[in-house]
Amino acid sequence: MQPKVSFTKSCSAAESSVRKEQPLYYIASLAHALMYCHEKHVIHRDIKPENLLIGSKGELKIADFGWSVHTSSRRRTLCGTLDYLPPEMVEGKEHDAGVDVWSLGILCFEFLFGTPPFEAKKHSDTYKRIVRVDLRFPSKPVISAAAKDLICQLLVKDSSQRLPLQKVVSHPWIVNNADTSGIYSHAS
Repeated sequence: MQPKVSFTKSCSAAESSVRKEQPLYYIASLAHALMYCHEKHVIHRDIKPENLLIGSKGELKIADFGWSVHTSSRRRTLCGTLDYLPPEMVEGKEHDAGVDVWSLGILCFEFLFGTPPFEAKKHSDTYKRIVRVDLRFPSKPVISAAAKDLICQLLVKDSSQRLPLQKVVSHPWIVNNADTSGIYSHAS
């Protein structure tokens, strides 16, 4: 039995060899996994590269459910990792499963550009950029308009307006560019 490899270690060890379609596969895989969690009323609340594993067959697995909560109601707990926190948590407002959708958008950006979108030198500046949704796309690498569209639909301040996970997997950028045939899809 081959051990699972941390997603961070796998990607950073071979950044240049990561195929163009791999981030799409991982985004679609994570969206499916989060749909399953949310169907079971589980909100992870700390989706980040360090909490993703790659199985021996290349499948993505979510790890570290330490901040997760089993609930169908809204929460107020500030938890998670700064670069992946959504505006509602930073502002101390109630949150729901939309926090995981936000984190998926952060990961999508990070997979493409190598750094979280709101990262700043000082923590206070990162908080400010998150609250303002101060999203800036670097000029390099050049990414498609469809990729930007997906990220922009996930990183929306109002969590009720974020793209639902079901629509993430059917987004044109995913559908037209990724082989998602190997992704386990849980049918409810």
